[in-house]
Amino acid sequence: MDSLVIAVFSLSLLLFLNCSKEGETMTHQFTNRLVNEKSPYLLQHAHNPVDWYPWGEEAFAAAKAADKPIFLSIGYSTCHWCHVMEHESFEDTSVAELMNDAFINIKVDREERPDVDDIYMTVCQLLTQRGGWPLTIIMTPDKEPFFAGTYIPKDSRFNRPGMMQLVPGVKRAWAEQREQVLKSAREITDALKKSSGGLPPQKLNDSILDSAFQSMENRFDPEYGGFGEHPKFPTAHNLMFLLRYFQRSGDPHALAMVEKTLQEMRKGGMYDHVGFGFHRYSTDKEWLLPHFEKMLYDQAINAMAYTETYQITGNEIYKSTAEEVFAYVLRDMTDAQGGFYSAEDADSEGEEGKFYVWEYGELIDVLGEEDGALYATVFNFKEKGNFRDEATGVLHGANIPHLKDGLAVVAAANNLTLPELTEKLAPARQKLFEVREKRIHPLKDDKILTDWNGLMIAAFAKAAQAFDAPEYAGAASKAADFILENMRTKEGRLMHRYREGEIAINGYLDDYAFMIWGLLELYETNFQIKYLQSALDLNAQVLKHFWDDNDKAFFFTADDSEALLLRKKDVYDGAVPSGNSVMVLNLLRLSRITANTDFEARAAQITETFGAQVARYPDGFTMLLMGQGFGVGPSWEIVICGDPAAQDTKDMLQAIQQRFLPNKVILLKSAEDQGILEEIANYTAGMQALDDKATAYVCRDFSCELPTSNILKMLASLQLNEK
Repeated sequence: MDSLVIAVFSLSLLLFLNCSKEGETMTHQFTNRLVNEKSPYLLQHAHNPVDWYPWGEEAFAAAKAADKPIFLSIGYSTCHWCHVMEHESFEDTSVAELMNDAFINIKVDREERPDVDDIYMTVCQLLTQRGGWPLTIIMTPDKEPFFAGTYIPKDSRFNRPGMMQLVPGVKRAWAEQREQVLKSAREITDALKKSSGGLPPQKLNDSILDSAFQSMENRFDPEYGGFGEHPKFPTAHNLMFLLRYFQRSGDPHALAMVEKTLQEMRKGGMYDHVGFGFHRYSTDKEWLLPHFEKMLYDQAINAMAYTETYQITGNEIYKSTAEEVFAYVLRDMTDAQGGFYSAEDADSEGEEGKFYVWEYGELIDVLGEEDGALYATVFNFKEKGNFRDEATGVLHGANIPHLKDGLAVVAAANNLTLPELTEKLAPARQKLFEVREKRIHPLKDDKILTDWNGLMIAAFAKAAQAFDAPEYAGAASKAADFILENMRTKEGRLMHRYREGEIAINGYLDDYAFMIWGLLELYETNFQIKYLQSALDLNAQVLKHFWDDNDKAFFFTADDSEALLLRKKDVYDGAVPSGNSVMVLNLLRLSRITANTDFEARAAQITETFGAQVARYPDGFTMLLMGQGFGVGPSWEIVICGDPAAQDTKDMLQAIQQRFLPNKVILLKSAEDQGILEEIANYTAGMQALDDKATAYVCRDFSCELPTSNILKMLASLQLNEK
């Protein structure tokens, strides 16, 4: 890597030294090829003067024919700095003229093409030791990169070349030092391929769960919750791991870390106290000042963490928070056909967060003096604003609603009972919401992504069980039906994106993994056998098209997908869990459902394939470790035989569903589905309701109890924290 660093430094210096001439000014508006795309992000750039191409053969053929390098810009619709770079450079005719002269320019929506984004983000991290969006790559017509960066200003500042200097420099280097540029591109590509090579396989044991917990303990912020200083991301699958660790070990600090984090997130400005739902992340350690975009996957994973914590604690604050998140998703992020939209932007009227913040005087105008003063006290409004500008440190002048104390504390301080305070705040919130609805809204990215929908289906299904909320089961079913009916090919393959009646882009590993997850949760909610069968069908597709027989794990792209610089296998859990991690759990659950031990063997192979990476940094792979915990047990297989419409069957199912029991599978055998279920799980053939009563057959860690129609006896066989 030393030679690579030197080569890249030399090329960067060459490009910087070549930065000199400015291009001539273009004066006309331009409509480019992105106008024919469906992605809201690409459509945002359809009228840039930059002659953008979408990613595709037309662009690469044009680059070869014109003998030009490619300027690749990757972002997403709700990315704040993507908007800044567009306004500053891509809408600027002088920058556009330089780019059109020097490059073939390609725009990519990272949410549509995570495969392209992942490869070139890895390049950026290799070369600059950092990453983020907008992602800027300059590469050869053969897709080999020789420059990487993120946001680039229009003009140079602080020794960073701007677009007006960088583009002519690259053009000159391409014309006059071509061999040096191509040599650097080859070296970078070789380094990329070497970096994707995994470590030798290593088996994991129970101690890795302790190591992950200890690492999270070391990074935990006891004052504000969360991990590390700032920025703070919710990364709620880490919290879900801690809940399972608490169940396994009984260590109270595991649960305490989860509760502290969820409570502080709920109180902070990262939560939308007026319209509900979570913003992307907090820029500070107090969870006060967020980046204001709202992502579907955050709503899903956060809601799962709050739901599971409610199952353990019974604390209504976790239930109500999850319910508010679902209210937001159903109100603002759900298509009429049932699918869920992707995101809402941080910006409106060219300013981040403008839609969400309030002037103190505006609050009083809306609520009146008395109610306004109470709301200001509860949610910490100040006349000069309650947060500081990130750049200047000066009070912003506006307010982000947030709590410093729980509502019970605030109620006592204002001589009110908690119900009295809640009763006063509800109509105030509604008035503020109605006023806010009249503002100019941030852009909604209304494309429907299969993988993120899978997460949201899982979240709704979990909550339907925990809260006995059939409306959530209905939302999950409607979304699942939409995906299965509209985003599968005749061959049963998933597609990645739907928008305005068009499906496009072959499904990625995450599409299959997250949809299987959602379908399994949905089956365990309403026990419609079609969802279990669909999960098995998708599992067959992912094994056929994504499995690597050599390295014993899943590729991110299918065997017949577009060939890129390399075909990657990911396991690190970032903002969302990795597909390989989720598939470990899926395979284990499907193995226990079907008694197909090959599924479990493959799950074990995945953990072994990535074992050395996990051992180095265990808390970066918490979703995979949830699978590890399921595999080593304790775990349960439960079959309920009974009439789904009968009250005793409903009571028996509800007794299981409302408890936190993640390492289990549950099947319902009824007269209607008996034949299909016995084909899927032939070990259920001899199971039947005894004395015409709902009957539970419970097995734990490959050992089975006697069947029982007594709910208390059934629950006794599901005791947790047993050693």
